[in-house]
Amino acid sequence: MASIDVTEILKGATAPSEPPIKRYRPAASETEQNLPSTIASTNPQDILAALEQHAAQAVTVDEAHIRKITLQLERKTLKNREMRTKHADDPKKFMDSEVELDTAIQEMHVLATQPDLYHCFVEAGGPSLMLTLLSHENSDILAATVNLLQELTDVDILNEGEAGAAQLIESLASGRIIESFLTAFEKLDEKVKDDADAIHNALSVVENMIDFRPETAEDCVNQNLFLWLLRRACQKGQFDANKMYASELIALLLQLSEAAKRKLTEKVDGIDMLLRALAAYKRHDPENLDEREHMENLFDALCAALMLPANRGKFLDGEGLQLMNLMLRERKQSRESALKVLDHATTGPEGKENCNKFVEILGLRTLFPLYMRTPSKVKRKDTTPDEHEEHVCAILASLLRSCGDTARQRMMGKFVEHEHEKVDRAIELFIKYK
Repeated sequence: MASIDVTEILKGATAPSEPPIKRYRPAASETEQNLPSTIASTNPQDILAALEQHAAQAVTVDEAHIRKITLQLERKTLKNREMRTKHADDPKKFMDSEVELDTAIQEMHVLATQPDLYHCFVEAGGPSLMLTLLSHENSDILAATVNLLQELTDVDILNEGEAGAAQLIESLASGRIIESFLTAFEKLDEKVKDDADAIHNALSVVENMIDFRPETAEDCVNQNLFLWLLRRACQKGQFDANKMYASELIALLLQLSEAAKRKLTEKVDGIDMLLRALAAYKRHDPENLDEREHMENLFDALCAALMLPANRGKFLDGEGLQLMNLMLRERKQSRESALKVLDHATTGPEGKENCNKFVEILGLRTLFPLYMRTPSKVKRKDTTPDEHEEHVCAILASLLRSCGDTARQRMMGKFVEHEHEKVDRAIELFIKYK
């Protein structure tokens, strides 16, 4: 709870007609020196009376209040637009209206405490105001709007008042909020912390909307946020929170949307972009846990993309098999995820070319040691031993099923060598999972 300045309350109680006077704020050391005298000169009864008066003046958040502050926000928005148009060459003359607009936006945060009143906000035209403010010229206003939307669409809050929440989310979706976000991103500079935070909050709104309304995933694809996220997730250079968030959403969209899987390779070679981004981890581990999560998001995105048969050809052309095989040999943190990707790339009739190519690039030399010995739990933190064995066996099964005669003979030879130890291992795994 925010602290209450008792002195200010007393001043308001004793002289309500006078405007508040800006109080001199002493340095920390000076405050400590003056603290005892301040306490001594204050009457406890006056403090209690002032607090009671302050509580009595507290605003009741009801339907009328929500409509009132929404109407106030609309008026401040119109006034600011008028002042900006009238004094386009002199920012000082519309600065006050900008401050008033920002204050009106901040006052709307009270709505998040009453999700059952969201319907009032929608009926009063609140969502349209939000969409209008997302196109504001001032990045501070834009950021304040996104921050408000992030709070209003918090998943826990949405679930508290589902009826009103559904109205809000549908209104934002029908107003093409995804497209509005994309336009807003062009005005923001991620080198500026506040702007970067605004983009992060916008991505949070998108995630919240997808969670509450899964159809939002299709909106992200159709309104081109998908491609923005792809480029941001695969962007070279310094790792940051927005890069990780973009990779998380890309993986989510590819898992949810068939259209996303198709669009990945329509206008750009998204498979190649993902492979290039992952190549950074073939010989180097992520520097921290967040970057580790980012790497896993990219792998998840690639696995989801390979569920579309047409993308397996792109994976082959982009030398994805060679990269995954190299990751298996290097024994870095990317190893187990590379195994999972190979499982997806070789599955089914569409994986036939990948199967033959994998044998051709001597992938069996890398795969069979992983088949013969499952890494211990201690060394592996990303997957369980069972998952490791499942991926290896699935790849071997795909190779035996899909490879041509020459490649299949090479595989059979592996099972014969060293006194049929690989056959013994197959029996061991069969008994384990029987």
